[in-house]
Amino acid sequence: MLQRNWGVTISTATEAESDIRHGFFRLLGSLEVEGPGGPLRVPPGRQQVVLASLLLDLNRIVSTDQLVDVIWSHDPPETARTQVQICVSRLRRLLVPTGAVIDTRTPGYLLRAGPEAVDVHLFRVSVRDAEILAREGRDEDAADCLREAVGSWRGPALSGLEGEILRNKAVLLDEERVAATEAYVDIELRLGRHARLLGELPDLVDRHPTRERLRAQLMLALYRSGRQADALRAYRLGRDLFIEELGLEPGTELRSLEASILRSDPALDLPRAPVPPAPPVPAEHRPADGPGAADDGPARRDREEAPTAAATPVPGPFQLPTAAADFVGRPETVAAVQEALAGGPGASGIAVLLGRPGVGKSATAVHIAHRLADEHFPEGQLYCDLRGSGGEPLTALNVLGRFLRALGVPGQAVPDDLDERSGMYRGIIASRRLLVVLDDAASEAQVLPLLPGRGGCGVLITSRARITGLPGAHRIELDILDESAALDLLVRVIGKDRVERERESARALVRSVGRLPLALRIAAARLAARPHWSVAAMVTRLSDERRRLDELAHGDMTVRSSLSLTYDGLDAVTARVFGLLSAAEGPTVPSWAAGALLDDPRPFPADLTEPLVDARMLDATGIDPAGEPVYRFHDLVREYAREKADEQGLPTPDGHRRLIGGWLALLEEANRRILGGNLLRVTGTGERWRPPAAYTDVLLADPHRWIDLERPGLLAAITQAARLGFDEQCWELASQFCVYAERRGYFDEFREILEVVSEAVRASGNRRGTAAMDFVRCLLMTNDRRPREADAALSASFDGFTEVGDRFGQGLCRAWMADSAFAAGDRAGARAFCAAALEDFAAVGETGAAWRPLISLGRISLAEDGPGEATTFLERALACTRETGDPRAQAQVLYQMALRDMELGEHADARTRFEEALGHVTRPGDPVGEALLHSGLGRALAAMGETGPACAALERSIVLWGSLGDREGEAQARALLERTAVAAGAGAAVSPG
Repeated sequence: MLQRNWGVTISTATEAESDIRHGFFRLLGSLEVEGPGGPLRVPPGRQQVVLASLLLDLNRIVSTDQLVDVIWSHDPPETARTQVQICVSRLRRLLVPTGAVIDTRTPGYLLRAGPEAVDVHLFRVSVRDAEILAREGRDEDAADCLREAVGSWRGPALSGLEGEILRNKAVLLDEERVAATEAYVDIELRLGRHARLLGELPDLVDRHPTRERLRAQLMLALYRSGRQADALRAYRLGRDLFIEELGLEPGTELRSLEASILRSDPALDLPRAPVPPAPPVPAEHRPADGPGAADDGPARRDREEAPTAAATPVPGPFQLPTAAADFVGRPETVAAVQEALAGGPGASGIAVLLGRPGVGKSATAVHIAHRLADEHFPEGQLYCDLRGSGGEPLTALNVLGRFLRALGVPGQAVPDDLDERSGMYRGIIASRRLLVVLDDAASEAQVLPLLPGRGGCGVLITSRARITGLPGAHRIELDILDESAALDLLVRVIGKDRVERERESARALVRSVGRLPLALRIAAARLAARPHWSVAAMVTRLSDERRRLDELAHGDMTVRSSLSLTYDGLDAVTARVFGLLSAAEGPTVPSWAAGALLDDPRPFPADLTEPLVDARMLDATGIDPAGEPVYRFHDLVREYAREKADEQGLPTPDGHRRLIGGWLALLEEANRRILGGNLLRVTGTGERWRPPAAYTDVLLADPHRWIDLERPGLLAAITQAARLGFDEQCWELASQFCVYAERRGYFDEFREILEVVSEAVRASGNRRGTAAMDFVRCLLMTNDRRPREADAALSASFDGFTEVGDRFGQGLCRAWMADSAFAAGDRAGARAFCAAALEDFAAVGETGAAWRPLISLGRISLAEDGPGEATTFLERALACTRETGDPRAQAQVLYQMALRDMELGEHADARTRFEEALGHVTRPGDPVGEALLHSGLGRALAAMGETGPACAALERSIVLWGSLGDREGEAQARALLERTAVAAGAGAAVSPG
């Protein structure tokens, strides 16, 4: 910092660097960090991106989500947040010599350093100081200050840094540089330095050929230097360029300046008297009014003769709408906005409230604006509904006209050009403490011309769009109300007594509208208008999903109209995707669903759905294992999507089949990766829709994890297929799901879908599907230890498969019939069933399924013929399971081998096999198999005299049987534990049941 002789404190990068105590950061060019001992190298890539992002928002919190967006745009990996943490940790160590500190602050990080340590902030301070000097009439000092500020640049801002968001910020920074350049050129033209400027203006125009202000300055400098022909040539070159590249004629300023040069207008000459102090117009947007500027004819002169708000401040304006008297909740949001707008020197001055339709963005913004107005923005508040969610958003030109008139500028004095209006607007409010509320913004382009230059103004923006490109803006996502705030809103509208009388109904009402503020306010307003209605009656009305949106209307308030504003702005493809996705009935919507419904095999299926996320009609709730988003509809938005789908006749039956077929193809592939070549299940002819192969490979890299994550979606798809009459897909999905459910012990879900699917296939007359479901019922009854019902289901399944001539199905049934016969003591019958099953499998080329009857033959031989032949069968079974790659089948064979070892007294070998088998089933978890194997392992260890480990294994078996609700298995393991403990003389150590 340095005291200049004009009495104003000016900061420049050069001066700050000369007095470095710790470090200095450069962003105006490539990223550079200077420490006390010299340059510090920041590794390129993510660390540079994170550091640049923190420096641009110096002393302000940058959320982790923002950093993820900056690094990966819209396609972050699953480990994105962890990688950001790693980057920050490394940067903390690197920045120790500089004195800068990165603090962890919810919801992200804050880089603490003095503004004088960052060239961007020094540049902006210098520009602001120059504006003060210009307003005081100290033009020479202002020009020098601006030249020093521009001279601190070393090239394009943030050069070398990748990422769309940083590129956008770099463009805005470069715009500030050019604006500062234009500002000092304006001042120096006013000072009569046109000859000196001719040394740099041609190069500036070459670098920014479509910048009309620079071209006008070059023309004026040439004209004042006696080079009228060159000035006109500069105009013609620019006009040709605009027409060729932009298809446009030059703007009013250039055309008027050309006309003035042609007639040698005296107004272009230097003034003979000193120029009075300029109005408070920021240098980067100052129009070329006054001496030395172009004259665009009578209209311009009329405006110049009219009084302006810059010259005579007017009181106000105070345009805020009335705040909602029943506003509730949002304390964190209120605090975050207040910090961004009025939090002191580090405050950004811009806050953006983002959220879905009906979440309360406008009400929250107006509430906060009223809270901040008197204390922080006493000189007025500007407000405009930008109509961004409607069909025709207001233009920035239109809004600036409104604001300028509200600020006291007469209509005839309002410029026609957008840049001129923006410059006048920024000049008028530069020295005032105003709050600008821009409600329902459509895009950054709509908002940028409406932002103040610098000073004590604050800007509060609301939008349904993802506005991320505003420099320094603090983004705040609004979500639905929590239950407490929602009930509070209900109390304020209908009264505390009614809510207290029907507390549970009030909670149900809150849930039925998904805690969406607009929907809840409408329901509450209807109750308030009908005091004789009970809250329970309103809940009943809302319980019918087909009429829920009809019920959520009161006066001018309707949820449907709020949603339709956004829907009407969607392009045709996105609107179609919106309706189609309502067909996905699970709690979440996978990214591939849109591709299935549209039959679009693009490699990144989320490209179809992301426009809906941007429009806040669909929420991204997570990332799937392939790194693609997982989505969720708000309940009311889903109902609206179904309405729009019905209007268009969507989805078609083919679309529904592809959606169900997507689940079937993925589940089938997941099971194949887990179990190998043979699932011991019959397959049918249900349609499969396969997502892109590369995506599927990554998605199912851990198939166990995918099935666990998507279990609710799979169950919903099975139920949906049954309801739609897709019986073939329905039973195949159920059969595939039960393969996994049985192994993981998901027996409640197993039972739930079995009843639904069995009814569907019987109703449709699908004989193979009925037989497959009877087979599945046999497995469930077996796990429930209900052998008679299991045998009946197995017999029905065999009859069904025989009727349709399905040899593989018959072989499966015979393999299980062999187990049943052996358990009943019918060894001859068991052998016959095994032999027949092996013939069935061989006949259809499914020899991989032979391990099941081979195990049974091994058990029979062990009981009848001794270990020799039993070992032959069991080793053949083990070889078969290793060939097919089914880990659970391998575990089952090893279990039988271990039991054989126990019969032979080879307890150490048995222990080894039990432990090897456990290795096959403990991940991701097969509680039935684990319970059996721990019980067997306990027996082997006890026989070896290792009582402690034996008891531990048996206790683990007891826990597992208990978690499955299998009391018989738990009792058997407990009895074995007691015998083991008693045999070891430690009966007192047995834990009670």
